[in-house]
Amino acid sequence: MMKKILSTLFLASGLLLLAQVGINTDSPKAKLDVNGDLNLRNKIAVLDAADGTVSQGNNDQLLVSQGEGYPPIWKTLRIPEYEPNKFYLIFNNSFSDKIGIRFTSTEQANITTSRAAVFTKGTSFSSLNGFKKISGLSQNISVFSTQSKAYFQFETVVQADFAANGNPDTSIDYACGIFVDDKLVNLRQRNLNAINSSHPFLTHTQIGIVENLTKGNHTVSVACSRLASYGATGRTLTIGTNVYTNINDFIAQSSLKVDVYEVPEVFNPIIN
Repeated sequence: MMKKILSTLFLASGLLLLAQVGINTDSPKAKLDVNGDLNLRNKIAVLDAADGTVSQGNNDQLLVSQGEGYPPIWKTLRIPEYEPNKFYLIFNNSFSDKIGIRFTSTEQANITTSRAAVFTKGTSFSSLNGFKKISGLSQNISVFSTQSKAYFQFETVVQADFAANGNPDTSIDYACGIFVDDKLVNLRQRNLNAINSSHPFLTHTQIGIVENLTKGNHTVSVACSRLASYGATGRTLTIGTNVYTNINDFIAQSSLKVDVYEVPEVFNPIIN
């Protein structure tokens, strides 16, 4: 008789292991379906699929689903500790370009009015004569707060196909501007002179800043223009690319670094 009872118990246990079990429900939808409150008085442990161990997690960790067919994992919830009214680096990125731009002597802006009147902050790109964009440096940036400061650091190499020494007055004026949403936020003018060796070049660096951009996505771009020539008729000016083999596209390439500092307004939790 005892053997029959034990056999019945083992059979029932086996059926339970194979079947779905419902608590307070007649139609369970999982191997264990609890329709009601669940009170755990001890611990929860989950299998770590990476090494086959069972983990109970650490203090303040959350059990996070990885989706259907995958075991849950423990995650640490971190909330950034921001101090009010202080700026924090929220967005930063760097871009590069090896294509660059080039100007023949016929592609010259020839600004006849005062440059001070033409080059003013907020001027639209479309209204600036002779400016060409460096394509690889046109990128999107993001701003999340109404209080922000965006810093731009642009660097490139400028070269001309001047002969060695040549005429001492041989030179070209040029300008490069940094634009946000096609509005000028920073500009620098320089002059490239002929020297004792042919095909001279120089490193051009400029830093710009714009404050309190509207929240959302913005487009940053860099564009340059050939402004005037002195004894350089027929000579080519290149920016961000080489005009001769004494340098290559790696040396001449352009780069743009963008850092956006903000006073945070939204404190979004971050999951590790």
